[in-house]
Amino acid sequence: MYTVKDVSKLLDLTEHTVRYYTDQGLVPSIQRDQNNNRLFDDESINWLTGVKYLKQCGMSVKDIKTYVNLCLKGDSTIQKRYEMILEQKAAALAQLEEAKQRVKYMEDKANHYLDIIQQALPDDTNPGKW
Repeated sequence: MYTVKDVSKLLDLTEHTVRYYTDQGLVPSIQRDQNNNRLFDDESINWLTGVKYLKQCGMSVKDIKTYVNLCLKGDSTIQKRYEMILEQKAAALAQLEEAKQRVKYMEDKANHYLDIIQQALPDDTNPGKW
């Protein structure tokens, strides 16, 4: 069994986040000791890992809770869970595209500054010299 501190290190989450996710009911297999401290077994770590990945992909805690509840209902919810994952995949792909655009912008800016540094262009980035 693992403590909150153990799990936070294992999954690279803050202890606060681990507690928050368990309080939100996102880790249905969580156990408690005689002092009401959270205890995690391998199954609860698997749940928490899934929650972490879904959250990193941009899924809301509310939607993750819906997903967890569907998982607990069993195989009859596979189609709905699949649809949720496809929706989240589309959102993640949109985020990836936006990130690519930001990287391109920064590459263009860096190249522009390099041209200025190499004196191929005058400094047109300083508003004081416009």
